[in-house]
Amino acid sequence: MGLETPFHVLLVSFPAQGHVNPLLRLGKRLAAKGLLVTFSTTEIFGREMGKASNDITDEPTPVGDGFIRFEFFKDGIPEDHPQRPSLDFFFPQLELAGRESLPELIKKQSDEGRPVSCLVNNPFIPWVCDVAEELGIPCATLWIQSCALFASFYHYSHRTVPFPSEAEPDIDVRLPGMPVLKHDEISSFLHPSTPYKALANALLGQFKNLSKSFCVLADTFEELERDIIKEVSKFCPVKSVGPLFKDPQAPNDSANKKADDNDDCIEWLDSKPPLTVVYISFGTIVYLKQEQVDEIAHALLNSGVTFLWVMKPPPAFLGKKLHVLPDGFLERAGDRAKVVKWSPQERVLAHPSVTCFMTHCGWNSTVESLTSGVPVLTFPRWGDQVTNAKFLVDVFGVGVRLSRGEAEDRVVPRDDIEKCLIEATEGEKAAELRRNALKWKSAAEEAVVEGGSSDQNIRDFIEEIGKKSSVDQRQD
Repeated sequence: MGLETPFHVLLVSFPAQGHVNPLLRLGKRLAAKGLLVTFSTTEIFGREMGKASNDITDEPTPVGDGFIRFEFFKDGIPEDHPQRPSLDFFFPQLELAGRESLPELIKKQSDEGRPVSCLVNNPFIPWVCDVAEELGIPCATLWIQSCALFASFYHYSHRTVPFPSEAEPDIDVRLPGMPVLKHDEISSFLHPSTPYKALANALLGQFKNLSKSFCVLADTFEELERDIIKEVSKFCPVKSVGPLFKDPQAPNDSANKKADDNDDCIEWLDSKPPLTVVYISFGTIVYLKQEQVDEIAHALLNSGVTFLWVMKPPPAFLGKKLHVLPDGFLERAGDRAKVVKWSPQERVLAHPSVTCFMTHCGWNSTVESLTSGVPVLTFPRWGDQVTNAKFLVDVFGVGVRLSRGEAEDRVVPRDDIEKCLIEATEGEKAAELRRNALKWKSAAEEAVVEGGSSDQNIRDFIEEIGKKSSVDQRQD
């Protein structure tokens, strides 16, 4: 192989941006500590990664003391297949193809002199643990949501406490080490009314396979969820290794991505005074009703705040129309508005001019805002977003609640949005939110530096791979 690395770790990701990013960041952390890491997902998603970055190659690229490389597998579905967007169709097809092509990819590693010491998967592809078990390779899982969510899914799948049901859809959920969650604050995937049954089943599949993972790595940090991690650790070996995006050693994920948009956004922010810009972004999948976009737009005009609004075109598979802004909106807002299709979110949140973040509360965005010390206006829709919003407002003390998610089934009116915008950016409440946010920023930074809680957990994980590899070698 020509590369003196003690172990080779194969990371296998579900093909979606919110899954790929954290697993890739973990890969860079492991590589930085001297490992050879191969990152894998489907060929189609791998091609998209290649368009966004020049570093996507099967040749080992140095990262810290180790190396990272990329190799992809077939998902078995023709690119133009009309059912590709359907999750009910996609999940079983991906599993069928993956169970066949992943062992081939692993055998190829051995044939080329770099046998795989450990496999790491992320949620939605629990069958990767089956492949690892069949091939006698140790397997771990990266949990890419909060530990609170992990606990919720664990207790739901093991039926240890009552959850909302068809008969009792509105009951509260009481989990050890956590505040009481109302029926619309648990992950909507766990509610009987969820339209996202395929996603719920894929996630719950991971919990059926949990015994096959010798370790669950979580993209959170001990200081943020200490009590919950302590409770979860009683029944599952969870190690907090986040926030993964805040790695002092790894190169910036978006360093060579969309440079024009990147510079344009940052240049505009540079022209604004400190703590004056509201940043608005609802992630890659959330799609708001046009009426809701109108209400947000009018609230922004009426409140007089300066704002950077990311209006991503909806993913093609949703088949939705592009949002439009009210007539004359940009003219009326003038220089206090910038509307873009994409932004370098980590750099935006770290910018001194940003005062708060209106967010859908996906876990990546949640951790990025906490780690950047930026208060939030919570606008969750579904899934884990509603639980994250609950914690941001009531537990972490950094948020103002704008919406309770899709279960509410209402368009939040402009007056409510305007009131919340002012509350989060002016006066004593805004100052308190910022103080709390800065406290979490400091705790996150301490977790990832050398010797911090997350850094130590990554070292322990590598040590564990070493022990398992030496046991396997003795058995061979």
